[in-house]
Amino acid sequence: MATRVPLIFGTMTIGHSGKNGVRTSQDSDAQDIINVFLKHGHTELDTARMYAEGTTEEVLSRLDLKDATIDTKVYPVKPGDHAPGALRSTFMTCLDKLKRDKVRVLYLHAPDRSIPFEETVAEVNKLYEEGRFEIFGLSNYASWEVAEIVGICRAKGYVMPKIYQVMYNAITREMEPELASCARKYGIRLVIYNPLAGGFFAGKVASVDDPAAAGGRFDASGGMMGKMYRARYFKDGYFKALESLKRVATEHDLRLTEIALRWCQHHSVLTPEDGVILGASSASQLQQNCEDSAKGPLPEAVVKALDEAHRIVVASGSAPLYWR
Repeated sequence: MATRVPLIFGTMTIGHSGKNGVRTSQDSDAQDIINVFLKHGHTELDTARMYAEGTTEEVLSRLDLKDATIDTKVYPVKPGDHAPGALRSTFMTCLDKLKRDKVRVLYLHAPDRSIPFEETVAEVNKLYEEGRFEIFGLSNYASWEVAEIVGICRAKGYVMPKIYQVMYNAITREMEPELASCARKYGIRLVIYNPLAGGFFAGKVASVDDPAAAGGRFDASGGMMGKMYRARYFKDGYFKALESLKRVATEHDLRLTEIALRWCQHHSVLTPEDGVILGASSASQLQQNCEDSAKGPLPEAVVKALDEAHRIVVASGSAPLYWR
């Protein structure tokens, strides 16, 4: 079944065994997951140079992706990584590891404020003119920085940013007041990540004191990724919100993950021109999430409960910024 808002498969947990954040390391398992995604009629894949310590792109290059498109991102791990030479070098490594001459989208994964945006986007434009990518994307920039980059590109005649990847879910809505309006004004497609709050909606952890499952998104021993997700969602406000939603889910015989995905499809600010990034550590998990995303709107009482859960998160000061 088709979804109202297109699904994009996020490949962050695919990579070489032992690398940070990896939950799928066998090519055969990764292929099974991709096959489920394609079977449901979805064709957009998302990756990044930094995923799985640089090994996600290598695994993808070995899989049968059919006619799926690939988008990748260059993250400024340290100041200066978006300087023209460094940006080009990293992006060309992306293409080399993917074994491709071009990708659909090149994202600047987050701002490198040590380098003037004019210099960074000038190099982005050169790569575009060389035919290395089709669409220029941004992620984790503040709305005013998006406006600044749009202004630079307009003035210089550069390729314009046309897609933006942002953290967003039913109880994390910080992008709505500014970023959503900015994107609409400039004709930028919104693609959201963390629709399940990085797995928080699975409801497997009940409080900030509970240990997270080994190898999971919230495993504190899992390196940078685990620490980042704990800093983002392991807060009292989120756990209070989750507890209130568990009761509503039980009353309506719904799973928390289903509630979260259906909210994104039917009750969020997203339009059918936008996108929802789904991750998965198994084919069965992705199958369920694709099916849930294709279901209809939620009961009004559930939507109201999500609004209240979001209010709890905001009132507690727990909501993370949409930009970095």
